[in-house]
Amino acid sequence: MKEKEIWEELYNRAKSVINPRTVSAFIDAGSVGAAILTDKGNIYLGVCIDTACTLGMCAERNAIANMITNGENKIVKLVCVTSDGSVGSPCGACREYLMQLDKGNKNIEILINYKKLEAVMLEELIPNWWGYDRF
Repeated sequence: MKEKEIWEELYNRAKSVINPRTVSAFIDAGSVGAAILTDKGNIYLGVCIDTACTLGMCAERNAIANMITNGENKIVKLVCVTSDGSVGSPCGACREYLMQLDKGNKNIEILINYKKLEAVMLEELIPNWWGYDRF
């Protein structure tokens, strides 16, 4: 599969799970979708879960939980899509979470512009990371 086709597949899969809804008086979910591609070629999806107590989960971490549940931890590419169809960069907590999963995850490609298919490496979003020596 060509690079463009991979990004389009990830974008479309992330967009497909977006379904903003109120789960309860305390929880809203589904306004952001994420898709991650692993080194084994599998795609895992997740949606954001926003809670009144701030213990919710970003779409990226939800997708990662799905990946870990299925026995994987090495991510190659990541796409986050908001409800308006634009792509977004992971928040600081997600960047940290991604870095801690595997020593090679600094090389995760993250789509930051869908129209131009522009991506950055995770390491560019979290320079001088504190944890390299622990791997």
